[in-house]
Amino acid sequence: MRSAKEYLSGLKDGRTIYINGASVGDVTSHHAFRNLASSMASLLDFANAPENAELMTFDTGASRANRIWQLPTSYAELVTRRKALEAWASLHAGFMGRAPDHVASCISGLYMGLDVFKAYDPARAGALESYYRYARDKDLYLTYVIINPQADRSKGAAEQADPFLTAGVVDRDAEGITIRGAKMLATGGVVADEVFVTTIQPMRPGEERYAMSFAIPMNTKGLKMLSRKSYEDAAGAVFDNPLSSRFDENDSVLYFDDVKVPWDRVFIEGNVEMCQKQFHATPCHVYQNYQAMVRLSVKLKFLTGLAHRTADMNGVTQFPQVREMLGQLAAETGMVDALVAAMEAKGAQVGPYFIPDRHTLYSAQVLTQQLYAHIINTLRELAGGGMIMLPSSVADFDNPEITALIGRTQQSPRANSHDRVKFYKLAWDAVGSEFGSRHQQYEMFYAGATFVTKGHSYRTYDWAGADRLVQTMLDSYDLNGVSTASKAA
Repeated sequence: MRSAKEYLSGLKDGRTIYINGASVGDVTSHHAFRNLASSMASLLDFANAPENAELMTFDTGASRANRIWQLPTSYAELVTRRKALEAWASLHAGFMGRAPDHVASCISGLYMGLDVFKAYDPARAGALESYYRYARDKDLYLTYVIINPQADRSKGAAEQADPFLTAGVVDRDAEGITIRGAKMLATGGVVADEVFVTTIQPMRPGEERYAMSFAIPMNTKGLKMLSRKSYEDAAGAVFDNPLSSRFDENDSVLYFDDVKVPWDRVFIEGNVEMCQKQFHATPCHVYQNYQAMVRLSVKLKFLTGLAHRTADMNGVTQFPQVREMLGQLAAETGMVDALVAAMEAKGAQVGPYFIPDRHTLYSAQVLTQQLYAHIINTLRELAGGGMIMLPSSVADFDNPEITALIGRTQQSPRANSHDRVKFYKLAWDAVGSEFGSRHQQYEMFYAGATFVTKGHSYRTYDWAGADRLVQTMLDSYDLNGVSTASKAA
């Protein structure tokens, strides 16, 4: 596996990133991205630590690889991999939604559905097969862009005023395809090695130019990243914003300025139906979102811990109404843990691979989209003004006079003034900062709008089994009372 040093060195590759009206030279030293790069590197340090070898790596037959690329063939292997995902998520408390394990799960899911690609086009299947092995053996960090930029949402991509607002194929030849236009939302893209580009949104006949699936390095000629505002850059000291200063994985719009993609990196081209099949006829969609749910379960546990610590900090843990609130949070967080376990326990063999249960996953997505905002609101209720009335910055502690005033005004039955301020700055960063607000939006929509996730739940539920129960009850009686068949049963 790659070392953290090798990863950071690889980011100095001449990629094109724009932020605050300027081009970024080196993301590993730029004030908007350097802490993020360091946080990603720390994941590799953890995975490479000798004491974590069994937890974080697996045997490919030729060498040991990062377990994020593992293709479980049994329930036991799925659980073992989940423990590795949990360990990584614990390092950032679940706040890095596009850490390397997410798109690795996506590409691995595509590979597990290789037969679907072979039926579509053996050459494209060969490209995918080779790419999975390449990415696994190089331990690449991939981001992805799988949705189109927002414009006139009443129209399809081909109906926009600019037919290349959305990235599409503008040319093809013996060497590959040429891409022009934009895609979003490249979360973590500024510090990723490569990007997987495709479309998860349904397309119609006539939109074939947008039906593509490929992976390229972030420094590919013509690929341009337009970064949003960096919360890391605005965070100041780690003490003041301990999450946003280190775990703001950033989001970017990618613009493809006639980017050439060689055929050995192209997995789908010009087939609208196959763009949907790659997600839903293979384990891809389940596998990548299972990883997301593992990450979210860690994050919810962290937020529940913040809630309990908030009550303790204020000396109100014994109040019945507070225990009621905490008990509700504990039940909800426990429910998500149970749903993750159920995805695994109800999983099924798909060819040689063991895949989490699809409907249980979609059930969890529907519920957690509603749950996240509720948990954040509960934290706000428990904290009141405690998260707001804090010293302006860590610099206040450098002034003896101000430090004395902090000691008189920041008090708790459970902590000294320094520790109280430290805790509440952490809580505010998770809940009320711009970083925290972005995370609430992210958890509401990363899996799609609610009608999308509820549609997945509807599509995969055992309606036939539910209907049989209804029909069995209807068959058990008639106008004359209990039916003969029911009595015999």
